[in-house]
Amino acid sequence: MSLHGATKGTKLEPISDMLAKGEACGTMMYYALARLAKEQGLEDVSEKFIEAANQEAVHAGFYATANAMYPKDFWMLVRGIMAAEYSGETTIKNLADKFRAEGLTEAADEMEIFAKQEGHHGEVMKKILEEHAPETLNDEGKTIYVCGCCGFEYVGDLDAEGEEYICPICGQPKKVFKLKA
Repeated sequence: MSLHGATKGTKLEPISDMLAKGEACGTMMYYALARLAKEQGLEDVSEKFIEAANQEAVHAGFYATANAMYPKDFWMLVRGIMAAEYSGETTIKNLADKFRAEGLTEAADEMEIFAKQEGHHGEVMKKILEEHAPETLNDEGKTIYVCGCCGFEYVGDLDAEGEEYICPICGQPKKVFKLKA
């Protein structure tokens, strides 16, 4: 039996939604605490925060799956994520340049590593798709909308989505999407 959608449409849906979002925020919080602890020379504390962050991420994924926050047939979502990761490389590199211009050289150096990692994530997603769902990479005849914030690509009729639709990567509303030229 699949967990996908087990709480969707039930009285557990709002609770699972709250828990998914809370656990995702917990992930961010614990990683931030790990960084702060490391900056203070508290390596052992940092490692414990990282362990907690990793567990919180697993919890968030559990609740998101139970609520069917992402489609069971996830290949088109992965295709959109691939585009966002490639876009993220440029976006983060440009932001790193702004950090550098403000004299935040160490932060900019680290962000340039992040930018390369974003591009690498795009490559990983592309290889997964080439191996498991190559048909998703063919844009011919497809209508594609691009999130103006993160570069996520929605393939299909975005108008068929309700007004409550948000980008699965950055959470921006449907209105920030533009038809890909």
